[in-house]
Amino acid sequence: MAVQGIWNGTIGFSLVAIPVRVVTAVVPGHVSFHLLHSKDYSRLERKMYCPADERMVTPEEIIRGYEVLPGKYIPLTDEELESVSPERSRTIEIIEFIDMKDVDPIYYDHPYYLVPSKGGEKAYQLLAEVMARTKKAGLAKFVLAEREHLVAITSKDGALALTTLHYSDEVLPDGEMSPAKGAAESGEVARMKKSIENMMKDFDPGKYADGRRKKIMDLLEAKVKEKALVDAPAMTEKEEEGPADLVAALEESMRKVKVKEGR
Repeated sequence: MAVQGIWNGTIGFSLVAIPVRVVTAVVPGHVSFHLLHSKDYSRLERKMYCPADERMVTPEEIIRGYEVLPGKYIPLTDEELESVSPERSRTIEIIEFIDMKDVDPIYYDHPYYLVPSKGGEKAYQLLAEVMARTKKAGLAKFVLAEREHLVAITSKDGALALTTLHYSDEVLPDGEMSPAKGAAESGEVARMKKSIENMMKDFDPGKYADGRRKKIMDLLEAKVKEKALVDAPAMTEKEEEGPADLVAALEESMRKVKVKEGR
């Protein structure tokens, strides 16, 4: 499977600049489906509907709103949002180096790989080797998809990996999640400890798989062999008809007129 590049730039710290690409490190494990019309297998489209006007609205009529109270919004235009959006990063600037073991896994967000671009291979390999030997991670900030991310750069099997991290105010405190602490009896502690020790194994991710996903893929494969494919009808635009919701409204109006006329 070809890796998907999502960003090009450089890693920078001190006087070092290494050209790299950010590529995806994982692919979604879920099986995606499209919504079809059961009558003719046409792929359905999502429309934006205004209940107050009882009609569909066009993209030009849509703005964003931040809800401060139920039903109370602060409207924002695209221009206003753009004025406070950070500029796209060209450099992943390392702010400091840290011990990754000091970072609670709850802060981990999404993993990526860093791939050296042409001319940066030697410096890339050197950085990956030094970071592996020192067991350090580089903490940096950079903009991806209009958001400034906090990221950790680590060395993994001779390559550099990048993990986006949650900001501290995004992590919920666990005080309310934990039960009230009480004194545990020594016998209970010993039994629990023994149970854990008996189940200790080396982590092997290859041992585990999404059983439901496999069953779905097996089902789809069987249906393909049964030639259970269906064709969606070709969509042709009829200029004289206009939008489907307008046609429906006109037809309903004509029906009401005919009823009044006693036809």
